[in-house]
Amino acid sequence: MSITSTTSRLANYYSRHGFQATISRAVLGAKRALFSNRMVVFFCDLGPQATPPVKVPDSMRIDRLTKEADLSQQDFLDITSFWNAKQAVRNIHERFAKGASLWLIKSQDRVAGYGWTLQRGTIEPYYFPLGSGDIHLFDFHVFPQYRGQGINPLLVTYILHNLATNCAGRAFIEAAEWNHAQLSSLQKTPFLRLGCARSVRFFGHTLSWWSEMKTEKHKKVNAEQGNCAFRGGAS
Repeated sequence: MSITSTTSRLANYYSRHGFQATISRAVLGAKRALFSNRMVVFFCDLGPQATPPVKVPDSMRIDRLTKEADLSQQDFLDITSFWNAKQAVRNIHERFAKGASLWLIKSQDRVAGYGWTLQRGTIEPYYFPLGSGDIHLFDFHVFPQYRGQGINPLLVTYILHNLATNCAGRAFIEAAEWNHAQLSSLQKTPFLRLGCARSVRFFGHTLSWWSEMKTEKHKKVNAEQGNCAFRGGAS
């Protein structure tokens, strides 16, 4: 995340919650960046057996949007008004322009949560190159009033099953090591843990450091994605 984006988010948080809460938030963010900045990366081989169908409750529905014009005004407001509106609008423009899909899960016709997918690449530099049949899932969010209902694993599993009909590669997703709620949620999906990674951009290259590779099979998955080493590998 850029310094400009971070500053903008803090300013927006300050306008909503005040000085004391903003300071606490900034301190927590700094601690996470310095001491808990590893990301846990998950993978899933796309296929009928690995991605079983999921039943969406009658009170809910899931929509896939492939262009910004498909996003209704109400849904647009729901997504952009929750946090930094300017940054959220920029993200929407950029992601649709790059061919990403936005998945909305709705409860009683109101957005309860959402997530993004992009095939063949990622919005920002990743830990390894993705193949033409690979999918990246990113920026999933469930609104506070809908949390605790299993909405995130429902949405993720639905997406994986849906994508498996047209994609023959792998799906990847990651969560911060400190985000225990998201990690617990992903354990309820077909995703398997690949390992923990850190990365940094250096003169146009992404340098990645890997740890906690679980099995030889998982290491093979990582190697197939073009990461030449599990510690200090570059992509």
